[in-house]
Amino acid sequence: MPKLYEALAEAFLAEGVDTQFVLMGDGNMHWSTAFSKLPGVHSCHVRHEHSTVAAATAYNVATNKVAVASVTCGPGVTQLMTALPAAVRARLPMVVFAGESPINAKYYNQAIDQAPLVTATGARYIAAHSVPRMMDYVREAFHIAKTERQPVVLGIPYDLQKVEHMANQPYETSEMYQPKAGRMHPDPDLIAEAVEKLAAAKRPIVLGGRGVMYSGAREAVIALADRCGALLSNTLPARGLFHDHPYGLGITGSYFTSLGREIYETADVVLAVGTSLSYYVGGGHFWPKAYKIQLDDAPRGLRDGMKAADLYVKADARVGVEAILAGIDKKLGAGKPTAATIRTKELAHRIATEPADSMEFDVAPGVLDPRKAIEAIDAVVPKDWDIVVGGGHQAYFNAQMRGRPAERYTTVREFGAVGNGLSYALGVAAARRQGPGGKVVLFEGDGGLLFNIQELETIKRQGYRILICAMNDGGYGSEFHKLRADGLDDSLAIFGRPAFENIARGFGLRGNEVRDVAAIPKLFADFESQGETEIWNIQISDRIIAPVMRQTVKRGHGNM
Repeated sequence: MPKLYEALAEAFLAEGVDTQFVLMGDGNMHWSTAFSKLPGVHSCHVRHEHSTVAAATAYNVATNKVAVASVTCGPGVTQLMTALPAAVRARLPMVVFAGESPINAKYYNQAIDQAPLVTATGARYIAAHSVPRMMDYVREAFHIAKTERQPVVLGIPYDLQKVEHMANQPYETSEMYQPKAGRMHPDPDLIAEAVEKLAAAKRPIVLGGRGVMYSGAREAVIALADRCGALLSNTLPARGLFHDHPYGLGITGSYFTSLGREIYETADVVLAVGTSLSYYVGGGHFWPKAYKIQLDDAPRGLRDGMKAADLYVKADARVGVEAILAGIDKKLGAGKPTAATIRTKELAHRIATEPADSMEFDVAPGVLDPRKAIEAIDAVVPKDWDIVVGGGHQAYFNAQMRGRPAERYTTVREFGAVGNGLSYALGVAAARRQGPGGKVVLFEGDGGLLFNIQELETIKRQGYRILICAMNDGGYGSEFHKLRADGLDDSLAIFGRPAFENIARGFGLRGNEVRDVAAIPKLFADFESQGETEIWNIQISDRIIAPVMRQTVKRGHGNM
């Protein structure tokens, strides 16, 4: 007769899970071992529990599948407290198989009340303490993850996992709970209001978020923008959504290009589709003159302490956009233009040719302008490669790479936590299953890379090939730029420049120091011709301040 942990493994497989990110301990080792032996399952064993959830987060972004992580009880769970809020705030579906201390033990030194810790992050916790109801708990976990788009931690006492499992029928998946509701249709009166605004707008912009991707609405959004004579733009998580459109402005909000900021300041109507309009996207200082329309399946009037929009249309992204498009044709007649005048040949030329940021800085000999380094890397890395980005000051520069689709860009910035880059790259590499032919490029700061440097061993052991671009400015860039702006001593945020190329070699990987952009084409050709992960220790100036940091300092970084 099978053990319960074997039945639980079979249940996860039935839910469509084919990848686990795991660090084993008493509380999960039986389950994770059984799951890894099932057909088609790929197991990525990491070196720190934080990386299980962080890697699973990136896996979800790369695949849109429910991701699965697994840790043991007690300290295994406490190590997740930074990674879980990031997944929660990004609304990413995930199930974490977590052990709990044995329910029948008199004493267990790793025992802790796990539920309050998990719920404090915004994730859900299911305490699976009834053996007869165990499969109900699994179904509930996957149902919540998928329908509410949030992480769920499933806590199962590890002594219960080893009891014999008696099942009278095969496991029924969480699909049994899924209502056949179809796509959400909008209120016709609200569509009519949106049509009126867009038909009369002279300088309209259509902004797309991840909801456009989830709904498969990209082509419908482009068709609407073309019909309205509107420009297109996207949020940071959906970077590259309209990368191939001549009137695509790129990222909206904190990561604006100079041109994007200029144009948004004159916008009269912004239609935001599939985005929550967070502070970093819809902050009042970004487009003060625009009438904002939010089209989303869960619009919120109050978002991050601000009024999110002026008009709210609750609908599936694709259905809502198609309804607005049909409404404009009905109002004006097919082919009759709206009042828009924002699209010009001159603007299209500026979009195609102007750099994201052209402010001049003095660059000392022997270090690089990060903008030039990114430009050189962008020129040699094929457009179908995955770009993965960690956090911190360095993240602005690589976000401006051109001609790269949103499906090949992975970052999670909603919690503002640095140090996740290596874990994210692991998640994407596992999703692609490319092995030594991997097409993944990670951009991470020197400080962030050192947070979880132990995962270089995981990359080596798993056989993934990742090009790691360490943007090395010798310290914590966000902090020393803010300290300098306040006229304070910045020395405690400066640590020197680690020799990442030597660290890579210590893990059995490849490494090179980069101090000349002219060397990048040959370095990339050498990297692409072999099958090992490599770190480029790119020595960048600590005097180049990203526009997002300049704006933060200008407003007063403590005054949000």
